[in-house]
Amino acid sequence: MRQLFPDQSTLDDEGLRDAYALDRTRPSVRVNFVASLDGAVEVSGYSRGLSSPTDHQVFGMLRAHSDAVMVGAGTLRHEGYGPLTVGEKSQAWRRANGLADQPTMVIVTSSLEVDPTASVFTDAPVRPVVLTHAGAPPERRAALEPVADVVTCGDSVVDLSQGLNELQGCGLDQILCEGGPFLFGALLAADLVDELCLSISPLLAGSGASRIVADGRRALPATMRLVHLIHADEDMLLARYTRS
Repeated sequence: MRQLFPDQSTLDDEGLRDAYALDRTRPSVRVNFVASLDGAVEVSGYSRGLSSPTDHQVFGMLRAHSDAVMVGAGTLRHEGYGPLTVGEKSQAWRRANGLADQPTMVIVTSSLEVDPTASVFTDAPVRPVVLTHAGAPPERRAALEPVADVVTCGDSVVDLSQGLNELQGCGLDQILCEGGPFLFGALLAADLVDELCLSISPLLAGSGASRIVADGRRALPATMRLVHLIHADEDMLLARYTRS
């Protein structure tokens, strides 16, 4: 693969990892999505239809760089998430860089409609965190508490700013959000997005698919700065943007 910006250079695996390195001197929220050329986030209902081997590689690298991986409950159910793990090489890299062996799974849900017997909980190498609000059904909260740390953030809706503060209090400063569009929209509306990693698939999906953000109303757009643009072997473009 070849980097197009900021310079013309060939990247090996280590160079690709370095391209996504984080500034760990401050907390941040990084969002990762794959989209088609015409803005679709799924093909036949699933994001995997847009992905590629290099995109999967970046997906794993982003997880390896992160303290926690955040996902909305709808995406968790729809995409069939299992336990959050990174491989042995990533674990060794994390240990060498002073990180825990595995990142922590963080699930955002207002309704607590997630299955406590699912492998994302029962086989998790690190106890997951569930962010919800005070009005969530108490019986579902009780069912989840044996397998996850259920954290109350807000009275009737999930207060993501409070949730991030709670995570930072546990030493989880670098958050990777893997979607879906409604969670991205909520983070964007609350002005909590520091970075977007966007893999652009060389496909035209046609009408009907969702965009990467849903219902993220803002008074003003968030201006972003291009950090890198990489041309991957499958004609996929790997873009990284941060807040300017």
